Amino acid sequence: MRLLVLQFLMNKNHALSLTDIENYFDNSDRTTIYRTLKTFLKNGIAHQIDDGTGVTKYALCQDNCNCEIETDLHLHFHCTKCNETVCLTDYKIPKIKVPEGFVSENVNLVVKGVCDKCNA
Repeated sequence: MRLLVLQFLMNKNHALSLTDIENYFDNSDRTTIYRTLKTFLKNGIAHQIDDGTGVTKYALCQDNCNCEIETDLHLHFHCTKCNETVCLTDYKIPKIKVPEGFVSENVNLVVKGVCDKCNA
């Protein structure tokens, strides 16, 4: 199942929800897919995205990705027309300095608008 989910994610150019993946695999168990995604997250194969829709999305990491706050955060773009969220890996989020005593655990920057496909 891990290989099937990996191949499915590799063939998509946008982030997918657990439900999106589950709907593609008709005879699959939701728990198995969820555990597969958690394994991908833990091993740096994928990252999760909070795009403001209330549904967590998942996308594969690029080869040089390590999803660390200090070194590898990028923008995400959520299209308000087609509802797809894509990674903009060439657009890095600059390091954000927080006040002394604060500890950053996650940074998320989502740009919302109309994607190039919908805008064409």
